[in-house]
Amino acid sequence: MTLSALRLAMAGRPWRSLDPAAISPGFLDSPGRLREAAVLVPIYERDGDIRVVMTRRRPDLRLHPGQISFPGGRIEDGDADALAAALREAHEEVGLAPGEVEVIGRLSEALVVMTGFRLTPWVGVVPYPYPWRAEPGEVAEIVELSLEDLRRPGAHRTEMREAFGMTHRVHFYTLGEDVVWGASALILDELLSIRETR
Repeated sequence: MTLSALRLAMAGRPWRSLDPAAISPGFLDSPGRLREAAVLVPIYERDGDIRVVMTRRRPDLRLHPGQISFPGGRIEDGDADALAAALREAHEEVGLAPGEVEVIGRLSEALVVMTGFRLTPWVGVVPYPYPWRAEPGEVAEIVELSLEDLRRPGAHRTEMREAFGMTHRVHFYTLGEDVVWGASALILDELLSIRETR
């Protein structure tokens, strides 16, 4: 799929919300709600291939150490909405100016099983090349993955895992030494499932 076809396929595409009533109380915070977070899924096209920009978190972080994930984080009181939070976090983590992002849609909400966040992902087209700047306190490196490579046989698998009294299907994508798993892999799985509409 080309970037122009993905733009068309994303336009008006429905997404799924998480149902807190169907989630174990162990995931909920003290008012009985899920904690809110948002991520940006930055993409660009190079030589006919769509690539996605992710980060490898520092190995010494308390939460999700060393994991490959999308730029994003908790929605803060000063954020107008989930999209504003995703753009703010992308600017902080990888130096992506919000005005350089063409937001083309959102994907379904995902549950971050290890930390109990409701994650809202937004897909944005970004310029290529771009002068990425990894935030040294959180980001070990910036990782750019080819969607075509992620579609190759053997790159994707799922496993059943238990957390907070619930069984979850956990997605994994493996490219060489790089493994993307959990909510980030679930988001990738939905992005890869989008097909060109005619």
